[in-house]
Amino acid sequence: MSDEDFLRKEVDAVERQAAKRIDPGTGALTISIAVLAILVSLILPWVGEHSGLQVVLGESELFLPTLFSYLALAVGVAGSGITLAVRRWVLTWVCSLGLFAGSIIGVLSIWTQQTTTSNKTIGPGPGIGLVIAVIAVVVLLVKWVKIAASRPPQL
Repeated sequence: MSDEDFLRKEVDAVERQAAKRIDPGTGALTISIAVLAILVSLILPWVGEHSGLQVVLGESELFLPTLFSYLALAVGVAGSGITLAVRRWVLTWVCSLGLFAGSIIGVLSIWTQQTTTSNKTIGPGPGIGLVIAVIAVVVLLVKWVKIAASRPPQL
């Protein structure tokens, strides 16, 4: 094997490795702020008198806010942190898909807090923490989709 062939194989290997990685650029700051917003929202009220932390720990018997809290923490906080640390392109799509599901469930969580089975009264309404968490999850979704879609199609 000549030196030129060896050098070509080494350059191709480096190129394949680089294609698997992402560079979030300034989006990393926005992602970090949104993750912080999710964490701060846990101390604020989410459902009635229950804070976000109480919802995560299962003290609320409502299904959708509890499911949203699990998705927000697992994908929004842990998934975003791992993806920023590892910087793998595949993980950006995993975060995007998880946050898509989380954003839909979050909006449904807000909606279920505003409606009741009676047509005479309205629901108690969502807490400010739940609204902040849903907004932060939507912001994360937009940032991760932009980063994931920025990969050139030939790679």
